[in-house]
Amino acid sequence: MPDKSFSVKNADDSSGFLLWQVTAIWQRGIKKALDVHNLTHSQFVLLASLLWLSNQKGDITQIDLSSHSKIDPMTTSTVLRTLQTKGLIARKEHSADTRAKVIQLTDAGISITKLALKTVETFDKDFFSVIKNKRNDFNEIVVQLIKENK
Repeated sequence: MPDKSFSVKNADDSSGFLLWQVTAIWQRGIKKALDVHNLTHSQFVLLASLLWLSNQKGDITQIDLSSHSKIDPMTTSTVLRTLQTKGLIARKEHSADTRAKVIQLTDAGISITKLALKTVETFDKDFFSVIKNKRNDFNEIVVQLIKENK
């Protein structure tokens, strides 16, 4: 007698399982690409987010980075400590909020972030090339999922 535990007949009919698989494959590729820069994926995401936000607004806090990257605040804090130890970011007192620290890229942080961005953008271009002219549709669907599940 067939097992009725699953609501789908084939594993390829499970959106969550498909997302898990493609994410795992993509993350393995990103890890390999970032190894040459001695960065983890989380480190890269926070560095890239810091560079992005630096172009958008003045003082950037840990909460800003956590919110932008969707990395939980505790993990953000841990990764930022590592990045500070590596000399890629600096923290200073916030001008208005004494509880908050302003986070800035150092010159070394800017340099490595820009190099790693080129690496990741090249990897992404190659990885997602299989969906050709459907990339905008894919991005719209993913953005919708993010917005609906914050």
